[in-house]
Amino acid sequence: MKAIALTRYLPIDDPEALLDVDLPRPQPQGRDLLVAVKAVAVNPVDTKIRAPKDAVEEAPRVLGWDASGVVEAVGPDVTLFQPGDAVFYAGDITRPGSNQQFQLVDERIVGRKPKSLSHAEAAALPLTSITAYEAFFHRLGIDRDGADAGQTLLIIGGAGGVGSIGIQLAKRAGLTVLATASRPETIAWVKELGADHVINHREPMVEQVRALGMEHVDHIAIFNDMRHWAEAVELIRPQGGIVSIDDTDLPMPMELMKTKAASLHWELMFTRAMFRTPDMIEQHRLLCFIADQIDRGFLRTTLDTELSPINAATLREAHRRIETGTARGKIVISGFDAA
Repeated sequence: MKAIALTRYLPIDDPEALLDVDLPRPQPQGRDLLVAVKAVAVNPVDTKIRAPKDAVEEAPRVLGWDASGVVEAVGPDVTLFQPGDAVFYAGDITRPGSNQQFQLVDERIVGRKPKSLSHAEAAALPLTSITAYEAFFHRLGIDRDGADAGQTLLIIGGAGGVGSIGIQLAKRAGLTVLATASRPETIAWVKELGADHVINHREPMVEQVRALGMEHVDHIAIFNDMRHWAEAVELIRPQGGIVSIDDTDLPMPMELMKTKAASLHWELMFTRAMFRTPDMIEQHRLLCFIADQIDRGFLRTTLDTELSPINAATLREAHRRIETGTARGKIVISGFDAA
């Protein structure tokens, strides 16, 4: 089967940063699905893993953790899907990724593809949907179905992939959403997705929030990096919660967090699969919830740019765009070459 992989970790402008390779088609075992991949999305995690370093892989390493496709075959213990089912998923970072024609993935972290979306539109959603859903409803403890309606949520990184679905999920839960964006096109994007207020993260954020008549906000989600940590701590309400998805080596002073008895949560959507947690099937359930909400018209895809075909050259271009840090929504690549 065709695949796109790396053996060395190189700058993205190096033509060998990602390579077209041929690999054996894997065989499903246990609760594995073998999925014929139709479309993949590119995320910052892909570029972080591929970032230059001295390591060399003995065997080609396949990246990619967002896909939509069709179940080709199933392992003997599979109960949730059957061959022919259309599915979408983010996968497991400890296993080969989705940048290949056929991929093995545990059924417990797979959802049914939204019927109303193309494979490209669906591939934009899994990783970011899982991340935002878990951040809000599993980490911060916000009620998904509206019991916390009227509470305020500040999303730092509102125009990115996670922020784009996060705004929609938060609005569905009845929250007042403040989302950060700075460029005209990203400001328009977050407003289109439902943000109630836009905060320019290139200007002092505390003053902008206070100008809205809010001394504090109930919840904060940091969906880009930790440069705004001090402002987040200043803005979180006493006994409120901050969730972050960022790796950081920046200082994170905790004195005011302690004074406020505020909580800090970490979100990593790969955790359940990496550690085979007892509640691993929650990702299947939440992806099916996302699919249902899409098909009922309550949520929309966050696809912004579609490229084709799925090959090394196209993936290098997608990585390059992600590394600029200016992408809005999601970049998706669809279709393997027939040749």
